[in-house]
Amino acid sequence: MLKTIIFDFDGTIGNTQQIILRSMQATIRELALPARTDLQCAAMIGLPLTQCFTNLYPDYPETIVDAVKGEQCAATYRRLFDEFNEKGAVPLFPHVLETIQTLHRQGIEITIASSRSHQTLDAYVRDLQLGDYIHYILGVEDVQDAKPGPGPVLKTLKDLGRLPEECIVVGDTKYDIQMAHNAGVKAVGVTYGNGSREEMEEENTEWIIDDFAQMIDVCKSLI
Repeated sequence: MLKTIIFDFDGTIGNTQQIILRSMQATIRELALPARTDLQCAAMIGLPLTQCFTNLYPDYPETIVDAVKGEQCAATYRRLFDEFNEKGAVPLFPHVLETIQTLHRQGIEITIASSRSHQTLDAYVRDLQLGDYIHYILGVEDVQDAKPGPGPVLKTLKDLGRLPEECIVVGDTKYDIQMAHNAGVKAVGVTYGNGSREEMEEENTEWIIDDFAQMIDVCKSLI
């Protein structure tokens, strides 16, 4: 029986792609790094922030961003993101609020596990009027083995006293699906975020949906 849903935030609940890409591109320019397209930057979304930059240049024979430079990129990104993060910059995707309200009324625990910082997650949950429905939040600093590792899922299971078969993970990238499967939990992939249906299919995602409202039907099949 389904008891808990572990949602990703960026690209699943909140439409953060434009502010993330703007912040990544501004970081690249400020630090005089080789140019990357928006598509190349978007492919990094979902990883911990430092890895977004250390993994950004796989096509170069030499290391463009090492661990130290990656930390500099992350610090620059955070500063720029805060500058760009004006009120209303991050909207909910269609049907998120009403669907989460419905799932909450059905007694399902709603949680978030994200590669974003806990502080910004708290702020978004509050500002997007989700605070009454989100039972538990994990940010990147709350775990050791961040996605695509199983750490966020395993910590959620432990803290909430759940079994893997009592939970599902919902996310928009292959990193979310890998995190779920690495923890022995089934996954739902959404196609409207930063990933693609093809990526979800390659990861053998159990359910793939095009609209957040379809979560109602997925959950009905598990209750």
